[in-house]
Amino acid sequence: MVDNPLVMAYMGDTIYEQYVREHLIKTGICKIGELQQRSLDYVSAKSQRRHLERLENANFLTTEELEIVKWGRNAKGARTKHADIVTYRLATGLEALIGKLYFNGMNERIKEIMDFIVGE
Repeated sequence: MVDNPLVMAYMGDTIYEQYVREHLIKTGICKIGELQQRSLDYVSAKSQRRHLERLENANFLTTEELEIVKWGRNAKGARTKHADIVTYRLATGLEALIGKLYFNGMNERIKEIMDFIVGE
């Protein structure tokens, strides 16, 4: 398996966004514009940073998971024009964690983390 934090973040982004979309649809939102707007509470780099900080402040992540976040956060990669570099890197760390958990077959842990993020 590829052990590249940006590749893990690439996959993690997909899983993270799918979980958020499913959550929002299950809440009964049926308008695409509203789904898109509400998804920004979760999927923007600023939102992901905020959710990562919530996870850390609640001591929700294991030491190993925090190491994966740091691994993803410290990866050299593309930048975004929608967030400062610190925010973007923290969001990348969260996505790398989700991707790494996915490739390690830890789908239940992904669900626990995502349930915490969306407030379930």
